[in-house]
Parts: sequence; C-alpha cells; structure tokens
Amino acid sequence: MWTGLLADWKVMDIQFSLFNSHFSVDKLKDLLIYQQNAPILFSSGLFFFLFIGFLIIYMSLRKHLLARIIYVTLFSIYFYYKSSGLFFFLLLFVATSDFCIARCMAATASRWRRKAWVVLSLCIDLGLLGYFKYFNFLREIVAAAAHELGYQLGNTSLQSITYQPLDIFLPVGISFFTFQTISYVIDVYRGRIEPLRRWIDYVFYVSFFPQLVAGPIVRARDFIPQIYKTPVVTRAEFGEGLFLVLCGLFKKTVISDYISLNFVDRIFDAPLLYTGVENLLGVYGYALQIYCDFSGYSDMAIGIALLLGFRFNMNFDSPYQSATITEFWRRWHISLSSWLKDYLYISLGGNRKGKIRTYLNLLITMLLGGLWHGASVSFILWGALHGVALAVHKFMMNHFSSFKPLGSEMKPWRRVLGVLVTFHLVCFGWILFRADSMQAVGEMLTQIFTNFHPEVFTQFVMGYKGVFVLMVVGYVLHFMPKSAENGLQAVVTRSPLLVQAVMLAIAIFVVVQFKSAGVQPFIYFQF
Repeated sequence: MWTGLLADWKVMDIQFSLFNSHFSVDKLKDLLIYQQNAPILFSSGLFFFLFIGFLIIYMSLRKHLLARIIYVTLFSIYFYYKSSGLFFFLLLFVATSDFCIARCMAATASRWRRKAWVVLSLCIDLGLLGYFKYFNFLREIVAAAAHELGYQLGNTSLQSITYQPLDIFLPVGISFFTFQTISYVIDVYRGRIEPLRRWIDYVFYVSFFPQLVAGPIVRARDFIPQIYKTPVVTRAEFGEGLFLVLCGLFKKTVISDYISLNFVDRIFDAPLLYTGVENLLGVYGYALQIYCDFSGYSDMAIGIALLLGFRFNMNFDSPYQSATITEFWRRWHISLSSWLKDYLYISLGGNRKGKIRTYLNLLITMLLGGLWHGASVSFILWGALHGVALAVHKFMMNHFSSFKPLGSEMKPWRRVLGVLVTFHLVCFGWILFRADSMQAVGEMLTQIFTNFHPEVFTQFVMGYKGVFVLMVVGYVLHFMPKSAENGLQAVVTRSPLLVQAVMLAIAIFVVVQFKSAGVQPFIYFQF
C-alpha cells in the first residue's frame, strides 16, 4: 500500500527528483536540509516519502524498546529541524529543563520547595514563549504609551519614540510543546504522575512528531504508558488510521486550501470591494476553512500516531453542531480547551469561589486563550468575546432552568435555534480572528449590515462554482450524523488491503486535481 502511495504522489511533482535521471547530491541536500519558506507538512510528498522509510525501520525495531525510543526521538527532532531549523535546540532545552525540574521536585517533600520548582518551570517556559511570541507586541504597546504620554505632557523626547519591530523568528509549534511540558510539571507537582527516570523517554514524549508542531496537546499520563508497550496495530486500527489520514488530506488540501486561495483570502484582503452578502459568505467560508485546516491536521496527526501504535484523544467533534457556546468549547480544539480548564481555570479557582469569581475566571481564561493564539489586539478581543459569552451562558444556566449546556438536552426547536445563534456568534469571532486589522473588521461589518445586496448571491454561485460546491459539501459532511461517519470509517476499515490502496490512490488523484501552486501551510503553524 505504501509503495502505491509513493508512486501516485510522484504525480504531484513534489521534489522527488532523486528518482529521475537528473539526480544529484546537491538536490538531495536541498531536499533534506531546512528551508524556511518550505517547512515540512503532513500533506507534502516529502513527508510521505520520509515516513515510508521511517516506518520500515520502525517496524523492525518494534520489540527493541530503547532502540525504538532513540530512533523515534531522532526522527522527531529531524522533523522539527525541517520545520524550524536550528531551533530544535530550543525544544531540547525546554524538554531538558522540565525533565530536571520534575526530578528535583519529586526528590523533595517540602511543599514550598515543590512550588518553587513549579514557578521556575513556568518562568523558563513562559519566558521563552513570551520572548519569541510577545516581545515585539509588548514593545509596540510601550512605545505607543510613551508617545501618547509625551503628547499629553508636551515632552518631545517621549513623542519622538517610534516602534521598530525586532526580527524575531517564531519557532513552529512553540505554544504547543511549552503547554505540553507545563502540564507535565504541574501533574508531577499534583501527584498525578511519577516523573520519568530517563531523559530520552521525556524527549520522546515532548518531541513525538505527529503532534509536535500543531497539536493535539497530549497529556503525559495518557501518552507515556504507551511508550513502553510493544506497538501493535490491528487491522481495525490500521483502517481507522488510514481513514483519518484520508479525511485530513481531503479537509486540508481539497476544501480548506481551495476555498481559501480562490475566495476567502480575496474577501478578507479587500472587504470594501465586495457586497455584504459576499462578505458574509467569506466569513462562512473562513469558518469552514479554519475548521478543515486545523481538524484536518489533527486527523492526520491522530491517524499517523495510530499507524505507529499510539492512540490520541479526539481533538474536534463537529463543533458547528453546538447549540451553546459552552458546548462549542467542548467540541472545538478539545485538547486546548481541556488544558485551559485543567491548568488555568481550575488554578484560578474555577467555580469554587462563588458565582462572580466563576464568571471572572472564565473571562480571564479565555482572554489568555486568545492571547495564546497570537500577539495582537484582535486575538485578545476574540478571547474576550468567547469569555463573555461563556460567562453569560453560565449566568443564564444558573438563573433559568430552560438554559442547558448541551443541545442534546434541549427540545428540537430550541436546539436548532441554539445552533444558528452559536454558529453566528462563533463566525463573528472568526472575523476578529482572521482580519488583518480592526479597520478591516469594521469594513467587513459595515458591508454586511449596510450594503448587503442579496441579489448578488446568484452571481456568486455562478462565478465561484467550485468554491460554492466545496462549501456545500464541507458543511453537509460537517453536519452529517455521527452514525454516517462511523459507517464510512467501517467501510474503509473492513476493506481488503488492495481496496484500501485503491482508495488512497483515488484520494491522492483528487488532491492532485485541487492542488494549488504550492502546498499551503497549516493555519495553526503560526501559533
């Protein structure tokens, strides 16, 4: 099956020059070294070629625990090198510091010393994250504040301060692996897990390549026990993994990339050039794009891990089917929302300090969740929107018995209404999330509410037939009942190996037909 995959993927013309007559050492070197403008992606031919070679050796080491751990760790570090260059040393530094801190913390029974080790870990991890991700943002705020203060005081020295951003490279996935190592240290502090004894085992956990650069965020207590088991992939698990990889490829390469390049980006780049109905459709398109992009990556990560004998928890569960904002955050980016709940919301006091404090904790948690996504005012406002919405919904549930946390607990008409309201609230948030500036947000909302022109809809359908069809297909598949999805997975799982290979070949052919000029990076790589 993997041989068939390689043969078909060559059609995509993705750097398999080593197999043709023009092969040279220089081309091989260019293919294997880090290229800043071309980080390795699951949807690229290069990754599948490397994965095939990796898999052959991996299976031969199946019963050799230490050799397998070292081998996977080295491949994972190379994978990160292909994503962020020499910043793999940063990954190793973070992993080493938290491994040592956890060991030191376990060696002392003093509560305040254990807390001191946790604080040290947070200072290191958040300090690095703050420098690479937020330093320029903070400098811009300070410069703007100094300039305004100088204007108010008539101080020309302060007024002359200007902001010049530093050239700081953002390592891919830094937010994900720092959160992962923080959760490990806190779990050791809380006594939920024992610290690992071998450094290489911990580096394996932090750097495991399927989830390294864009999640899902994997908990140590779920993942570490699987390291020491001999990897066994049953036929059902192989079929499930293949199904997830196929779904991820389809979501990312066919739906997300196509509607992004051919419609969504155009709308968000110049909203005033389009009518309100086109702007609204652009928002609906982005809602589908970001879901297919991120859930597509998660599907491929979970599927690839399953093919290696590791099972990750679900990261997306049809989030736009949610009838409340509370339900949305139980279905969207589950590994992040559960992390924020367990390590931030609960640490702030959760719902144990009274109702007012509960609402405040929700707001703070989502504000920081918004800031986690990026260093800009729009991300903070996006987090604030969701924090306020969660607090309001919590308030309504506390005072009115008719308000429920989940759509499954509602009457059908209330559930339908709840899905529509929640979806459009989330879409409003996506405008803040995607727009390049607050000016662009205002322009898009102005067009939607004052220059709608519904008659343009038919022109959109005729002018963007491919985009329209893919948006309809994407939303239909998204709102498809779980039983139908399970049925499709069962078809793939129960099919003979030859049929599965044919399915994969057909999927690759479809991907080729929708292939854009270049492989588009995943949206969450920037986080």
